[in-house]
Amino acid sequence: MSEPTGKYSITMPRDIAEAAKARSGPSGLSAYVAAAVARQIERDNLNELIQVAEAEHGPVTDEEIQVLRDQLHQARREQTDQTQGGADAA
Repeated sequence: MSEPTGKYSITMPRDIAEAAKARSGPSGLSAYVAAAVARQIERDNLNELIQVAEAEHGPVTDEEIQVLRDQLHQARREQTDQTQGGADAA
């Protein structure tokens, strides 16, 4: 069962509305806009969590971000190597 819906009137720049309409596909403009708003709410919630964490622990440094990015890239490489190695062995 889907969530209850409501009908709303919004105002947006015409070029944005037309681009959204062109990209909305078979699901329609309402579904496209609802998905975009849901993504924005997720981003807003994440930004609020970041603000709370930074207030408690201080900001994350560029160096810390780079270390985590490097770890993520290494984990992805290892996963790809394992996947490709498993396919070669079969």
